[in-house]
Amino acid sequence: MAEAGSEDEVIDVLRLTARWIAGSDGIAVVLREGTSCRYVAEDAIEPLWCGSRFPLDACISGWAMLNDEMVVITDIASDSRVPHASYVNKAICSLVMVPIGSPNPVAALGAYWCAMVWLDPTALARIEALARQAGEALARVRHASQIQPVRAGRRKLTADAS
Repeated sequence: MAEAGSEDEVIDVLRLTARWIAGSDGIAVVLREGTSCRYVAEDAIEPLWCGSRFPLDACISGWAMLNDEMVVITDIASDSRVPHASYVNKAICSLVMVPIGSPNPVAALGAYWCAMVWLDPTALARIEALARQAGEALARVRHASQIQPVRAGRRKLTADAS
């Protein structure tokens, strides 16, 4: 993650590593875009929502970003924050959604399980650490992309210039 040179590279690192680190059946990477969010990458046993957009206030990834808080849900059917219609055809029972970029989240990392799971503190700490690293990497590459290169050919000032 420390070597990622672009937002796309950060997302690729998350896509390639998060499922293994979380020990989950699937992961999704979600970017905040104004008042909505877009699912930009996933690694799952079945398609989730890659390419889909949702209002921030209508999905669990949006909830995590808006509240800057990790969400741990053992049984999605019993949690009112989950938009149940979006999960009808998905084999998902449990999930963790972690905001990326605190205190103003710019993304979220979701991990999903097909069975109900009770995650131990160590697993949650690994997922949070990955999200924290992703937040630092995204901030770094976004900052680097905003820096304007110094123009070549500036006029050289000399002591005898009048």
